[in-house]
Amino acid sequence: MAAIIPCHYCSSLSISKLPRSHIPWGNISHVNAARWGRQLSLRCSLKSSQKAQLHNKLNEKLFPFKEYAISIALAVGLVTGMPFVDWSPNAYAANPAMPDLSVLISGPPIKDPGALLRYALPIDNKAIREVQKPLEDITDSLKVAGVKALDSVERNVRQASRSLEQGKSVIISGLAESKKDHGVELLDKLETGMDELQQIVEGRNRDAVATKQKELLNYVGSVEEDMVEGFPYEVPEEYQSMPVLKGRATVDMKVKVKDNPNIDECVFRIILDGYNAPVTAGNFLDLVERHFYDGMEIQRADGFVVQTGDPEGPAEGFIDPSTEKTRTIPLEIMVNGEKSPFYGTTLEELGLYKAQTRLPFNAFGTMAMAREEFESNSASSQVFWLLKESELTPSNANILDGRYTVFGYITENEDSLADLKVGDVIESIQVVSGLNNLVNPSYKIAG
Repeated sequence: MAAIIPCHYCSSLSISKLPRSHIPWGNISHVNAARWGRQLSLRCSLKSSQKAQLHNKLNEKLFPFKEYAISIALAVGLVTGMPFVDWSPNAYAANPAMPDLSVLISGPPIKDPGALLRYALPIDNKAIREVQKPLEDITDSLKVAGVKALDSVERNVRQASRSLEQGKSVIISGLAESKKDHGVELLDKLETGMDELQQIVEGRNRDAVATKQKELLNYVGSVEEDMVEGFPYEVPEEYQSMPVLKGRATVDMKVKVKDNPNIDECVFRIILDGYNAPVTAGNFLDLVERHFYDGMEIQRADGFVVQTGDPEGPAEGFIDPSTEKTRTIPLEIMVNGEKSPFYGTTLEELGLYKAQTRLPFNAFGTMAMAREEFESNSASSQVFWLLKESELTPSNANILDGRYTVFGYITENEDSLADLKVGDVIESIQVVSGLNNLVNPSYKIAG
């Protein structure tokens, strides 16, 4: 199985699984982190027979470890919070692309997948964001024990209500003309819902707060989506003939869980974000409609990621029947402050070390494309879901952001990802909504 790291043998050492004596924890610096990353992801030049021989020796002796070295990124980046920096003499500090919203870089990292998707929409309407933020902040208010949390929640609700009252006309003016009636209807529901939440708080019913908060934020997110008119930019010409998702789509992935008395199957709701990764999300949705993943096993589950998408046989990606070749897609990274994604190159290679990705590896269940480490445009069908949250690490302070294409998040039942293991079977992935946003769907072509 290929993808995140190219060599299955020489790169099979994971820093998180090495004996502690093998890791210079006390001396890890930015330079050392970079060196470890490079040492564990060198391209292999061994012949197949040599690889097999080395692999057997490693298994027999000191290093019976799983393949791939993505763990170095998680161990060094997500745990220590150190960015992967090029300290070579030729490195330069480019002017970083500034984020659209300061809320994305101030305070603790946003970990909720719904919030990340809402903030990632291509809109510029301060009034609706001022309604959204205090509603999002209810999550932190509820971390306070007991009914004392309700005092903070009440302040959040009042702030959101005040912002909606004062900014409603600005919000309405920001709605796309073709969606204005729907947006106004949602705003009315939002107003009513906030009154109901206020009554819940006054009644000191703490248990009902989170459910109502989720409902209100769904209204907010839908209003924000109604502010997007069409697709905001042109995909580069070389990718325009590929399946492209111009907007968002929702899919449900049903997984059959084996050998677990507590759970038989899981259904994961996934939102694919074509606004920020149209080629990547389009490729995946096209494969879903081809039933490419149906019946495929989970192929990696090591506590850091869950991964699948490697088909049976020698191919390590999707073979397009029309060309009889592996269909590959480019690395695709959207940065805050930019109107369209960067293609085919990492942010590190661009010198954008401080740039904030629009879809960061912050949430448990972040969905991204696996690829070969040194070939940015080698992704095809293998995908992975991150099992770590950025507890202490802000966006782009780990080695994954800006290096791998994030194109969606699991928004429901994401905690069950941790229960999956190698051999569990994806029974089906079915489109719930958004298929009409897929342009150039190759699955409709015979073959």
